[in-house]
Amino acid sequence: MRLFLPCAASIAVLAASAASAQSPPDARRAELLRQRDAIDAELRRIDATAPAPASNARAEPRDVIVIGNALTLTTKVAGQTDTTITNADFRNTPATTIADIVKLSPGVTVTGGNGPRDVGVSIRGSNARNSFGARNIQVFEDDFPVTQPDGLARFDLTDPHAYGAVDVVRGPSSARYGNYAVEGAINFRTRSGRDLQGVEAGIDGGSFGYLNTYATLGHAGHGYDYAVFGSFARADGATGHTGYQTGTINALATLTLSDRDRITGKVIYNEGEFRLSTRLSYTQYLANPYQQGCDRAAAAAPGCGTISVLANGVNGARVAQTAAEGDLARNDRRTIVGVRYEHDVSAGTTWRTQATFDSRVVFQPTSATPFRGTLNSYNISSDVTAKNRLAGTDSVSFVGLFYNYLDGQNYSFNKTPAGRNGIGAPTQTVFGGVRNMGVRAREELSLTPDLQLVLGIGYEHSRIDMRQTGYVYPVGSSPTLTYIPALRAFDNVAPEASLVWQADPALKLHARIGTAYGIPQSGQLFVTTAGVAGNNTDLKTQTNLGIDLGAEVKLADTLTAEVTGYYEWFRNEQVTQSAGVNLLSFTTNVPRSIHRGVELAMRWTPLPGALPGGYVQANYSYNDQRYTRYVERLTSGAVSAAFDRADNHIPGVIPTFVNARLGYDTPHGTLAGLGGFAEVTYRSRYFIDNANLLGIPAYTLLNLNVHYDPPAGDGWWSRVSFYASVQNLTDKTYVGSASIISDSLNAAGQQNPATALTTTTGSVYAGQPRTVYVGVKGRF
Repeated sequence: MRLFLPCAASIAVLAASAASAQSPPDARRAELLRQRDAIDAELRRIDATAPAPASNARAEPRDVIVIGNALTLTTKVAGQTDTTITNADFRNTPATTIADIVKLSPGVTVTGGNGPRDVGVSIRGSNARNSFGARNIQVFEDDFPVTQPDGLARFDLTDPHAYGAVDVVRGPSSARYGNYAVEGAINFRTRSGRDLQGVEAGIDGGSFGYLNTYATLGHAGHGYDYAVFGSFARADGATGHTGYQTGTINALATLTLSDRDRITGKVIYNEGEFRLSTRLSYTQYLANPYQQGCDRAAAAAPGCGTISVLANGVNGARVAQTAAEGDLARNDRRTIVGVRYEHDVSAGTTWRTQATFDSRVVFQPTSATPFRGTLNSYNISSDVTAKNRLAGTDSVSFVGLFYNYLDGQNYSFNKTPAGRNGIGAPTQTVFGGVRNMGVRAREELSLTPDLQLVLGIGYEHSRIDMRQTGYVYPVGSSPTLTYIPALRAFDNVAPEASLVWQADPALKLHARIGTAYGIPQSGQLFVTTAGVAGNNTDLKTQTNLGIDLGAEVKLADTLTAEVTGYYEWFRNEQVTQSAGVNLLSFTTNVPRSIHRGVELAMRWTPLPGALPGGYVQANYSYNDQRYTRYVERLTSGAVSAAFDRADNHIPGVIPTFVNARLGYDTPHGTLAGLGGFAEVTYRSRYFIDNANLLGIPAYTLLNLNVHYDPPAGDGWWSRVSFYASVQNLTDKTYVGSASIISDSLNAAGQQNPATALTTTTGSVYAGQPRTVYVGVKGRF
């Protein structure tokens, strides 16, 4: 907005206007054009002499959300604990994986996933017991679903450089997001065309062969906004046989069709080829954490992991191979295409319909049992949001219908010694689909100007119709086939209620009770507790009832803070464990468990007068999660015994996670935009077995960052930014990821001690050693 001040030029223009009113038409037209040119010149003069902004930071991108009145994830979630991480927090960092972004939110813990770039992201312990992908949370991009109807999402899908912000919603959330939103949702927001207005291109390089080239093209004008991102990344990996290369395209466009109609399109395409090492036992990890000297099993160094493959790919003798010999890998391709149409029925009412097609095609020779699959899903929703007056109060009403379907065709095989393409006889096929359909309603009432009541409810009918055919090849006998149908129907209801009170301009309080549910995932129904293909179709839906109490504080521009305490009761919680490196992970139900904890985040400018660019930014998460009713039966050969796990810590859940930065950014002057920070990440010790015998040690990592990101200006130098970063400065060796392992029995039927568990394979990956990154990007 410009401020018009009386000046000679403007007075002259007004005088000329009065004179032109008496002129002939052609002369009047010429005079009007001259006046417009004079006004434009005056505006340019005013803009040129306007004082520069006091802050060094480039103006934060304002969301161009041309969506009428519809409720979306991109707005603050009324009544629920949530955090938004903006691009300013990660745009001058390597951001090699999603973990580099979401670790900045309280309530979130991160671990390594299944190989390079894949990460495990857990909200309140939700995904902590899964060794790959994301389960028990719903994941979106620009409000389009990325979690497929079977409950699986992956965090190696896109490049973090594409994002302008990330919203993390915490707590049981099925009333709003449906099935699998057991502990909340994450929405990744790509950058808008209005933020870019041109091209931004960059290149990052680093240790262990890391290289990422990327670019974003975006523009916005009257009635349209688009941004297209593309990148290609590669690395050799610090651990043996963990290199990768992956390409990504990510695009979003919104077009205004009329003053009441808009259409938004979304495209994500990613294809990646990842070499994988084997997960180690804890003993192997201590001996050889980065799996060096593991090219051949016959001459392998101590601590190398191996798999056991059938020499003929069918039956009989087996051969030990390292990951390099077997060329263990993942080659995944993901294509997501979505479209959203919105129509403003009236000034306060918006109707929205959205459809998404999601195709996941995978080839994963990651173990002695390679997997191929094509999983195509379809997601359709339609809803109405109305802003009106209800019983004399302002209200926002929402009601919506949804339907989604997954069509899965999955094949597993024996592996032969012939490397990545050494595919032997089939071991199982799983065909069928998963359907979810239902209705959601929500009411946000402003009881007073400072007090808001939020009520919500969701109903969902889910149906799993899958069929497994298992193949066994006895030596000297004919193959045998077993057929296991899984036809399961589930009906779930999730209510929620919350109160939000703006007690003071600087203090907001909220209280919430929420519920959630997650049906069994289709793959879990066909793996027995022995870790082999078979019947596990009796798995139940897990449910969650939780209470949140939270506060947000904002003191001028010097301090913002949020704190939340939560207590949640789980029924039939689904716990997944690894049965060993040559076996499959299996899932069981735990009858009763509790989750409770505290989440804290703050950003503080301690010396706004003397040191306005200095800041402290930190988040803290504490999770105390325990079984309250669970008797686990262990079997080994002819012996079996039951063990009461009540009051044991739930394995995989990290009790304490802290991320903190101490930084400085030059706020103004010739060096505006020059800054840096020191970052500390702490993760406490946690258990990886139900008996709580084997614990993974705590770690503390130190990262350093320097960057130059000047504010927008006229010179070419203001269009260039760069950074340098050292991750894990002290080169600490630590466990980056550890799958949950099963406890075991000795020949006498007694539970084996921790010393025996340390030799259980299929669990541990080392974290990244000291790594140096540098990056540069330009804006055109």
